[in-house]
Amino acid sequence: MNRITTLFGIRYPLIQAGMIWASGWRLASAVSNAGGLGLLGAGSMYPEVLREHIQKCKAATDKPFGVNVPLLYADIEQLMQIIVDEKVPIVFTSAGNPKTWTGFLKENGIKVVHVVSSSRFAKKAEEAGCDAVVAEGFEAGGHNGREETTTMVLVPAVCAAVTIPVIAAGGIATGRQMLAAMVLGADGVQVGSRFVCTPEASSHLAFKEAIVKAQEGDTQLAMKKVVPVRLLKNRFAEEIKEAELRGASEEELKNILGRARAKKGMFEGDMNEGELEIGQVSALIHEIKPAGEIVEEIIKEFGNLEIWKFGNSF
Repeated sequence: MNRITTLFGIRYPLIQAGMIWASGWRLASAVSNAGGLGLLGAGSMYPEVLREHIQKCKAATDKPFGVNVPLLYADIEQLMQIIVDEKVPIVFTSAGNPKTWTGFLKENGIKVVHVVSSSRFAKKAEEAGCDAVVAEGFEAGGHNGREETTTMVLVPAVCAAVTIPVIAAGGIATGRQMLAAMVLGADGVQVGSRFVCTPEASSHLAFKEAIVKAQEGDTQLAMKKVVPVRLLKNRFAEEIKEAELRGASEEELKNILGRARAKKGMFEGDMNEGELEIGQVSALIHEIKPAGEIVEEIIKEFGNLEIWKFGNSF
């Protein structure tokens, strides 16, 4: 037991990130059933779709699970009310001010975790009443921090800045990386990209196969003038890069991005014109396998490393 397993009532301090177009009820329930904490990714769900996924997740697992909610979501009020109505026990928030919704969620008995990219934001999350923070480094896929601070630097900085539990994220897909994060001071880890390459993830098979083929350097951070996001390189990413190099305005970048670009790529499988959000750790992912096996594999490798002498047992 440690602070994260105790906080969430789970077996392992391993959280599956709530990723858009990947983290539906099948993935979240599979991870929770395997002893981790599965998260539904509300960022790609209309309110009633989220309700459906919550209800199906409840039916598929009797273990704790949660919902990841980007606070910039247009229908945020409806999402939060559905989460309360459906009695979801845990909410991870991101992309916004934690003060806005943390109080409301905690008043309804929900544990709240906020994703941060700096120790300054971690302090704000603690002041807002969050139960824990996710320190997400520059390596992470999807929407990212503007500071470009790596996980190796960010995790100890955040651990020194706050007293609440810290969950490390960004560039973590193996037991060795989990161990490294814990040695840096984290109480647990959040894994995203590795769980995209599972049968349970709702992402398109073509996207999963592209991740398996990825090598070092096949992702890039883009759209810093809009919202920074790490992408797998393709024709769309190259178009964005060229526009940024010539000094394109925020408005022009938004026009290139257009609407539903992430859905086109990650969910519909357009490998050329779609937005393919994935982390640098894709270079270490070599196969598609069930989520439960991934949890078991990570925890087994973590537990077998003799350097781990701090008395933790799960």
